[in-house]
Amino acid sequence: MRQKIVNKIATFVEETTGQFTRSSQEACIHYCKAGYISLSIFLAMESLLSLSFDYLSSFDGVKIRKGLRQLEGLLAQICLSRTTTAAERRRSTAIDGVAKSSPKDLASLSEDPAFREFFKLQEGFEWNVAIRLISCLERLLGKGNNGQNDLLLVSTLDLLRGVLLIHPPSRSLFAREIYMNLLLDLLEPSSCPAVQSSAVLTLVTALLEQPSITRCFENLDGLLTVTSLFKNRGTSREVKLKLVEFLYFYLMPEIPYAGRDAANAHGGLHRSPSKASRLGSGGRERPEDAEGTKTTNEKQSLLGRYLNNVEDLVEDLKETAPFGTNFG
Repeated sequence: MRQKIVNKIATFVEETTGQFTRSSQEACIHYCKAGYISLSIFLAMESLLSLSFDYLSSFDGVKIRKGLRQLEGLLAQICLSRTTTAAERRRSTAIDGVAKSSPKDLASLSEDPAFREFFKLQEGFEWNVAIRLISCLERLLGKGNNGQNDLLLVSTLDLLRGVLLIHPPSRSLFAREIYMNLLLDLLEPSSCPAVQSSAVLTLVTALLEQPSITRCFENLDGLLTVTSLFKNRGTSREVKLKLVEFLYFYLMPEIPYAGRDAANAHGGLHRSPSKASRLGSGGRERPEDAEGTKTTNEKQSLLGRYLNNVEDLVEDLKETAPFGTNFG
């Protein structure tokens, strides 16, 4: 059984260190086969993350894209199961033209040594992927609107969502106004529809089981931003559907994330304000500290300041009861 694990980790190391020197690969595999599995995985991930972060910190779109692809490849190695037998690979290739991977189930993912090592690395500032992606978003946002830049924004947001789902404590970053403002900046009418849609989905992921972050969103006039975009005539139909879905999500009863106290691990992070927070008196106000949850009725009252017929949305929620939600 141990040899099977060693072989699996050796394969992981080989596939995730393809960008490095042969000596780096050999060192990782040596430690793995010697039984130092955690050290081997750490070295592989450290090397890949270091190189990816260097690319993400660039202002060159080609390098940023390369960094995003490397991070995506790492997450794919962790979260996806490859077809194991030659017969399965031939069957998959014959049907789709490429060998497909399937998602690992949650039980096996939590026991996977590579996932566990990645999760531990995310607890510190140096190797936290979410903060690097947020920094990348800020730089891309400052470059203005153009087709290539919009594609990079969408790719960065897609990857950020995945990281926030894999490592829920990283959502705590959005309890800070400078980071929440960055997401709200992407919901401005001037953004392209693809960026707006991706930003809405990322906002949902950031707020998931995080009442304190929802309070930050409210205090920064997030509801005004969302409803203004919804009522804007220039907003595409697809984006409006995403916004309606977001409002349904927002109105649901709040369930705090059990491990949200770990959010304090990022309490010392500091960054320069986003463009919205630099607007002075015309920008969004600084949020006050807010604790606890709000009921659907309380949030309905807040949303009603900006949107009519909110009660219809609440009635729909009560009738459909998504995810078995109890509205009392």
